[in-house]
Amino acid sequence: MTDTPWLTIVGLGEDGLKGLGAASRTALDAAEIVMGPPRHLELVGDLPCETHPWPVPFADGIAPLLAYRGRRVVVLASGDPFWFGAGATLARHLNPGEWRCLPGSSVFSLAANRMGWSLQDIICLGLHAAPLTRMRPHLAPAMRLIVLLRDGAAVPDLAAYLVAQGFGGSNLAVLEALGGSRERITRMCADTALPEGIQHPVCVAITVGGNGAVMPLASGRSDEWFETDGQITKHPIRAMTLSALAPRPHELLWDIGGGSGSIAVEWLLAHPTMQAVSFEPRTDRAARITANAMRLGVDRLNVVTGAAPACLADQPLPQAVFIGGGLSDDLLAWLVTHLAPGTRIVANAVSLESETLVAQAQAQMGGDLIRLELSRAAPLGPRRGWKASYPIVQWSVQL
Repeated sequence: MTDTPWLTIVGLGEDGLKGLGAASRTALDAAEIVMGPPRHLELVGDLPCETHPWPVPFADGIAPLLAYRGRRVVVLASGDPFWFGAGATLARHLNPGEWRCLPGSSVFSLAANRMGWSLQDIICLGLHAAPLTRMRPHLAPAMRLIVLLRDGAAVPDLAAYLVAQGFGGSNLAVLEALGGSRERITRMCADTALPEGIQHPVCVAITVGGNGAVMPLASGRSDEWFETDGQITKHPIRAMTLSALAPRPHELLWDIGGGSGSIAVEWLLAHPTMQAVSFEPRTDRAARITANAMRLGVDRLNVVTGAAPACLADQPLPQAVFIGGGLSDDLLAWLVTHLAPGTRIVANAVSLESETLVAQAQAQMGGDLIRLELSRAAPLGPRRGWKASYPIVQWSVQL
């Protein structure tokens, strides 16, 4: 650890040098090397030291930066580098004491102030390189979002997405170059014509309106949210299965025999820190799982095509496992041998053969064994009667 960090990350606003505090100016004055995107280097103008544009993709700049270790280096970033910025990425490659950050005003803060919104009540999304579908779980009337976009051309895409989802009545405020001389704020409805010449950097403040379908917050969402070929854990059973899996922040799920991916998708919807891997032997279903995850805003779902247990090797170990298909003695034996103590396993059995497996496993390993039987009202001649679904036997255990 050094007394003086060799690297300073400076959060830059649209006013360039005029908007910097004293500490940031001092860091630039003392720098031997300044790195940053070409736009940021243009904002600070001519400097008396070496300047190097940060390459694209961003990862390509890490090695050149580290090669300067021991020299006085400044990296320019936008606003607050640790809010959807480069700060955390850089910090992962550095040791404590090697770096410091001098943040500026984040675009989210500037946008909230322009709108008169309480920032703690707003959904903030950085969609520079992420799909617009990440907005989908948050689309409900009166919800407020501030969304960072890659460039002006992405604004019409955002408006078109809202319209396609049934939220064309959303009010948009397009905020360009906040905090600089080019600042412009344009207000409109998502389903109306957009202004010409929207320029980067840009964000959009959204007040959601319209009659689109709103995604429920509770697990066991309607089957209609998922594309499926019929291989899906039905929503009442899914709700009970998610309850048995007991999602907790920062946990990883293995969804074995993904089918439509409904369990893994709902696991990820429970909290933004959740991770999941869905294992599916059929390529068509694996593609459908990926499409469902993308459409419902959890594109971080990792889909692995292959049959368990062979495809499980070399995967990060989970805190919870759901077996929705492909249950076998070999799979159970592999899980018991390879998973860490404390891992939660939930298996749903439909066939007599798989029921026998989970009954034997529960007798040997303990846990809860329950039988779920559901019936729905259905026409019965001129009247109505109960139509039963196949019963589900659910085994849940903690290793």
